Amino acid sequence: MSENRTIRTRGPLLDLAVIAAGFVLVLPVLGLNRATDFMIFCIYVLGFDLLYGYMGRLSFGHMLYLGTGAYAVTLFAEHVSQNPFLALAAGIAAGALIGAILGPVIVRATGACFALINLAFNQIGYFFVLVAFSKYTGGEDGMSAYFSKVGPIDFGKKTVLFGFVLFCLLLTYYLLKKFTSSPYGVLVRSIKENETRVKFLGYDTFRYKWITFILSTSIAAFAGALSMLNYGYATPSFIDPTRNVEVIFAALIGGPGSLSGAVIGGAIYMVISNYLASYIPRWELFLGLALLIVVFRFRTGVWGFINDRMKRRPATYG
Repeated sequence: MSENRTIRTRGPLLDLAVIAAGFVLVLPVLGLNRATDFMIFCIYVLGFDLLYGYMGRLSFGHMLYLGTGAYAVTLFAEHVSQNPFLALAAGIAAGALIGAILGPVIVRATGACFALINLAFNQIGYFFVLVAFSKYTGGEDGMSAYFSKVGPIDFGKKTVLFGFVLFCLLLTYYLLKKFTSSPYGVLVRSIKENETRVKFLGYDTFRYKWITFILSTSIAAFAGALSMLNYGYATPSFIDPTRNVEVIFAALIGGPGSLSGAVIGGAIYMVISNYLASYIPRWELFLGLALLIVVFRFRTGVWGFINDRMKRRPATYG
């Protein structure tokens, strides 16, 4: 019993150590700005994969929740307080609020309807930011965000911000690991497999789906809020519906339904989009080819492929 408990606690800690070591080791290659950007995107993919990989609901409108966090932080910093921690809390709260409001409409749908309803709300949000509320959001020009120091913590220093975002990534991963491993997480995965059967067992699946949706939108908003600490500037691109493919590609490349896959997929996508774009004008063509290879060669994503190979190894592992 105690041995099993040791194994269960060692798993997440080992994952956290590997993720932290990975980002620290690539720091000289990527640089502080880009490494921080990579980690924020990985947090975004983790939130998306909770909805897609674990609950089986594909969202074509997750940029809405990322943008909600980004604009909430910026507006909070401009009109209420420039304390970065309070602004982050406001960003997460905004993500949870929009998830709570839209959730009862969205989670009743499945399949293509679920994806398209999210896209429709994303399009509405984009219109609000770009046109209807341009007086407050700056429209096409966007708006700047300024944050004050909190004691010795100054997010204007890139090393401080890198350490804080790394901590946020590890914390998000750890909490999601606990969540997905809990009986609640098992029930969410069961909804993905067969919601009718879960209902038959007496569970209120709507309530579970709604809460999971709110968690997903809150994490996406958290990533958007962290982006403002890194960039200090919110533009409509943070809520642009055409960018929804980014997080979908990342989740598919890494392997949906796996936290490790979400982090790996997020990192691979950022490498492709950052470096190929620097050398190849039409880098999207190679991104499409990479996705085709993943779909046909690695049907469970890169992490799923690696995990399968590791499980096939004789007793030397696990």
